[in-house]
Amino acid sequence: MKGSAGVYASLLIMTVTIYLIRLIPFVLFRREIKNVHIRSFLYYVPYVTLAVMTFPAIIGATSSPVSGVIALLVGVVAAIVSGDLFTVAISACVAVFLSELFLI
Repeated sequence: MKGSAGVYASLLIMTVTIYLIRLIPFVLFRREIKNVHIRSFLYYVPYVTLAVMTFPAIIGATSSPVSGVIALLVGVVAAIVSGDLFTVAISACVAVFLSELFLI
């Protein structure tokens, strides 16, 4: 019984925290934001957040950081050249496989 109470308390705390994070911008910013600098900053926030979460995972997901960096570079080049997600994923996987096969 004591363990389930702790789980429910944790769920309640997480729910309130997430609700407040989503509620505070609605309370503070009731009108449209017209400042160009703030709007441009808010435009790039999702991309920066995704990059901050993704790049360390790409480098650390392999057995060697070198193969992760090689895969990242190959993936960026493949994205620029083709723009197809499947091509980028396959080329990055092949780059990791080959780099770990020959370099490590």
